Parts: sequence; structure tokens; C-alpha cells
Amino acid sequence: MPASQVIYYNPSKKLQWPDFKGEPNTTGIVAAITMSGFGYNASMKRNGNKGEINISVYCYFSKDKSWVKPGKTTAYILNHEQHHFDISFIAASIFVNRLKGMEITTGNINTVLPRLYKECCDIMNKMQDDYDGQTKNGQLKDIQADWDLKLQDKLAEVTK
Repeated sequence: MPASQVIYYNPSKKLQWPDFKGEPNTTGIVAAITMSGFGYNASMKRNGNKGEINISVYCYFSKDKSWVKPGKTTAYILNHEQHHFDISFIAASIFVNRLKGMEITTGNINTVLPRLYKECCDIMNKMQDDYDGQTKNGQLKDIQADWDLKLQDKLAEVTK
């Protein structure tokens, strides 16, 4: 996807409020929305009787689908939203680590990859829901601080 529409995850580059280009939903209590996720591209090449499988994994933030309400552009809320992007990256890392332990062949790639991707998307979605549910969308500052530490440790673990 073009850079005008997405930001690809980079552990040394944090989100900034100008990255949130979507139209905010002004009803409800939610101050901001981060639309992020991960995906993969897979290709196969044959060389004689041998096959080569290349899989690239990416984690993205959608600029046009992410938004913030006017007057809600605080550092605290941005930190909460950054963690949604971080959770997507953690799930992408789980996907990569599980890929490394799998025997993928030209015969099973079309069933194994989609199944593994769905499993890791389910992990990501549960973690996103737990994060927002437990922090009440960042409103519970003590629980938010706990998640800040938890996600910091998880990121350190997957970026080694």
C-alpha cells in the first residue's frame, strides 16, 4: 500500500497525531481509533524438482481509517493508540515465529498459511479487546500503566 495511506511498523518510529487522517466519529465516548493489522505475501518458485517459498510479513497502520476527535490530541491518548499498533506488531511477530517452526510445502501452503494467519489474527483481536476492555479505552490510568509495562516487555521480547 502507498505511504500516503499507511505507515509500516518501525519500532523506532512512534505514531504522531498528524498520522490520524480519518474522519472522527463525534458520537460516543471514544476519543480516537487506531486501525492497524498485519498481513503477508507468499510466492513460490520452482527450480527443477525443488521449490522455494518466500513469505513476507508486514504490519501496518491505516492513516485514512484512524482518527482522533478534536481536542483529544493528548500524549496520554496517543500512547494508548500507539499500543494498539504495537499489539498488531506483536501478533505479526507471533505469526513469523510460528512460521519458522512449520514445515511448509508447495502442497500444503494454501491451507497452512491461511489457517496460521487466522489463528494469529484471533490472538491479535483478543489482545486488542482485552487491552481496551481492561483499560476502559485508556480511562483507567492504573491499568493503562500496567499494560504499558506489559507491552513494553512483549515488544522487547519480539524485537530481540
